[in-house]
Amino acid sequence: MDIGIPKERRESEYRVALTPAAVFQLVSRGHRVFVERGAGEGSGFMNQDYLDAGATVVYSPEEVYHRAELVVKVARPLQGELELLHEGQILMAFMHLASAHPNKLETLLERRVTVIGLETIEEDDGYLPVLHPISKMAGRLAPHIASRFLQNDAGGKGILLGGVTGVAPAEVVIIGTGTVGTEAAITFANTGASVYALDINHRALERLEERSPHRVVTLSATRHNIRKVLKFADVLLLAVYRPGYRAPIVVRREMLKTMRPRSVIIDFSIDQGGAAETSRPTTHSSPTYVVDGVIHYCVPNITGVVGRTATHAISNALLPFVCAIANMGLDAAIREHPALARGINVRDGQIVHPALRELYATHGAHPRDIA
Repeated sequence: MDIGIPKERRESEYRVALTPAAVFQLVSRGHRVFVERGAGEGSGFMNQDYLDAGATVVYSPEEVYHRAELVVKVARPLQGELELLHEGQILMAFMHLASAHPNKLETLLERRVTVIGLETIEEDDGYLPVLHPISKMAGRLAPHIASRFLQNDAGGKGILLGGVTGVAPAEVVIIGTGTVGTEAAITFANTGASVYALDINHRALERLEERSPHRVVTLSATRHNIRKVLKFADVLLLAVYRPGYRAPIVVRREMLKTMRPRSVIIDFSIDQGGAAETSRPTTHSSPTYVVDGVIHYCVPNITGVVGRTATHAISNALLPFVCAIANMGLDAAIREHPALARGINVRDGQIVHPALRELYATHGAHPRDIA
């Protein structure tokens, strides 16, 4: 199979989908891999590294998309890239189509490509094998982000996360204790911060308590409890996720007004539309804005700036699925790997993922677009 790896074009995106070592595995199985020039540089992989692995380095995105039967990316393609896709191609990327502009979905439907959202590849037990390592990284980055924006010179309160002898630490509230929330809670607790974790899933809260070496206060994510903790939170981390669905709004504008001035919201649900009513996507170069005195950090590609680590993590998780498609073809691969079947968002001009079907049926999608 001919596999294409384009250079990522989103702002502050330093990741690439596959490492040279992964490319070598594909080439050694008889596949051809076309890597756009400079695709790996942000992660420290030079063109020569890919050439040594047996790839062909090409010099434009047009050439990658023209040659590839399977396109493997990290981030959802920009509109100009989507228009390079052609019928019969397979596209794998973190697509987050529930929060994308409808025009992007329309383009994918019109071009009759198969779209596999890496964030929706899901095992029988709910495990998300490609999203999981990136979520772990994002959670572990959370205290670094919070520390930065709690500083006075970033507009924050001037609070040290762990406090100091005789001075209370920061109060950190986390809503959602999936992979991101759990990793964040443990890492925040390790800094000495006071951590409160909320979820509607009691088992998830129990698992967090079992894993955390330090005390984390766990609460049921009722509206009453959310309102209560917002009043004293120095940092509010939103990590609500349901595969393929738009994130639910758990913090309304009127609730925001009860938070202390210069508190920090970090919305890790922004990829799926955001979990606060006041959230909107930002970038690494301009990561924050202020609403009602509260600092909002809503960068979708948080791990894009730790490109080397993130690329290794993505490549390790993604390679088995790429190999399965390349070796067996898509139909056989999804029979062999049911998780991969759950990752298919769009195929043959139709919406096939249940979350997207529900979203566009509710909002009046054309019937021919819904399988």
